[in-house]
Amino acid sequence: MEQTVDAALAQAGAGRFQRRLLGIFGLVWAADAMQVVAVGFAAPSIAAQFGVDMKTALQTGTLFFLGMFLGAALFGRLADRIGRRNVLLLTVACDAVFGIASVFAPSFQWLLALRFLTGMAVGGTLPVDYAMMAEFLPPRNRGRWLVWLEGFWAVGTLVVALTAWSAAATGLAQPWKLIYLIAALPACLGIFLRLWVPESPMYLLRRDRADEALAVVDRVRRVNGAAPLPAGTRLVAPTAAQAPQGGIFAPGLLPTTVAVLAVWFLVSLSYYGVFVWLPGKLATEGFGFVRGYGFLVLLALAQLPGYALAAWGVENWGRRATLRIFLILSALGCLLFVTATGTVVVAGSLLLMSFALLGTWGALYALTPEIYPTTLRATGMGTAGAVARLGGLAAPSLMAALATRDFNAMIGLFAALLVLAALASLLIGRETRDLPIG
Repeated sequence: MEQTVDAALAQAGAGRFQRRLLGIFGLVWAADAMQVVAVGFAAPSIAAQFGVDMKTALQTGTLFFLGMFLGAALFGRLADRIGRRNVLLLTVACDAVFGIASVFAPSFQWLLALRFLTGMAVGGTLPVDYAMMAEFLPPRNRGRWLVWLEGFWAVGTLVVALTAWSAAATGLAQPWKLIYLIAALPACLGIFLRLWVPESPMYLLRRDRADEALAVVDRVRRVNGAAPLPAGTRLVAPTAAQAPQGGIFAPGLLPTTVAVLAVWFLVSLSYYGVFVWLPGKLATEGFGFVRGYGFLVLLALAQLPGYALAAWGVENWGRRATLRIFLILSALGCLLFVTATGTVVVAGSLLLMSFALLGTWGALYALTPEIYPTTLRATGMGTAGAVARLGGLAAPSLMAALATRDFNAMIGLFAALLVLAALASLLIGRETRDLPIG
C-alpha cells in the first residue's frame, strides 16, 4: 500500500510530538528574536561603553544583519543538500558560542566581528526551523502551528525589553552585556534539546531513504498515540511536488517567488526600521508618557494578540488574505504616528504598529514554506530570509540619516512601503490553506 507523508501525518493529527517540536523550535526561535531585537536595546549602552555615537554603535546591527543575510542564503541551501537536522544542530551551537563570546568582547572591533558570526548562525537557524516544522505538520493544522512558532518571537522581544528595563532601573553599568548574555542562554539549552528532533521524513523521502522516512513517521504516530503504519506500507512523494528546472526561479514559480521576496524585503525594512531606532528614541526622548523601557514592554506585549489573530486568520481567511489585512493595518499604524497631534494617539499608533507588524510576520511565515516543494523548501525560506536581511541591513545604516533628522518622515516612508507590499502580495500565485505539502 502506498501512502504520502502528509496523509500518514494527518491520520495521527497534530499531537504530543508536534507540541514537543513547537517547544524546542520555539525556545531557539525566542533566542533568535532576542539576538535580533537586542540590536536596538543594546546600542545606547554600547555607545556609552566604547565612547562612540549612536550611529556607530548601530554598526553592531549592520554587521549582525550582514551575517544573517549570508547565513540565511548559505544554510538554507545547505539544508536541502545535507539535511535539516544537521544544519539545525550546527547553527544553534554557533548561535550559543558566538552569542556568549559577544559578552566578553575586549574591544568594539571584536564586538563587531562576534555579532557578525552570531548573525550568520541566527540567519541559518530561522529558515531551516520553519521548513522543518512545516514538514512535520498535517495540512489542516499547518498554518496555525507555524504562526504559533512565530509567536515565540514576541516572547523573545518581551524578555529583552524586560531585561533592558531592569538593567536601567538598577543602574547596571554595562546593560548590553546582560542583554547579550540573556539572549544567548536559550540557544545553549537548545543545543541539547535539538538532539531529540529526527530528520524530516519529507527530506529523507526525497533523498531515496524511504525506510528511514517510514521509521520517523511511525515514531511521530506512536508519540501521538496512533498505531504505526500497516506492514508493507510504502511512503511516496506527491507527483505534483517534483522540483521544477530552474529552482525557485523556474517559470512556474517565478511570479510568486518575486512577489514573496518583495514582500519579505519591504516588511523587513519597515519592521527593523521601527524596532532598531524606536528603543533608543523612547529611552532617551520619548513622547510625553510614551517614554522609557516600560512602554517598550507594552509594545512587546501588543505583539501577542497580533500573533493570535494571525493564527486564527490563516486558517479561516486564508494565508494571502490574512497577510494583506495585517499589511494594511501596519501601514495604518505608521500613518497614524505621522499625523498624531497628541500623546494618546502616538501611543495607540505605536501599539497598532507592534500588533500588526508581528501579525504580518506570522502570516508571511505560514505562507512561504508551503509554496515550495520539499527539495526547494529550505532554499526558498533561506532566500526569503536573506532578502529580509537586506532590509535589516538598511535599517541601521541607510535609514540613519533620515532617522536622526526626521523620525516622522522615516515612519511615513514605512507606511508607503507597507502599502506597496500589500500590492505586491496580489501577485502571489495561489492560496495554500489545507493543501498538502510535497
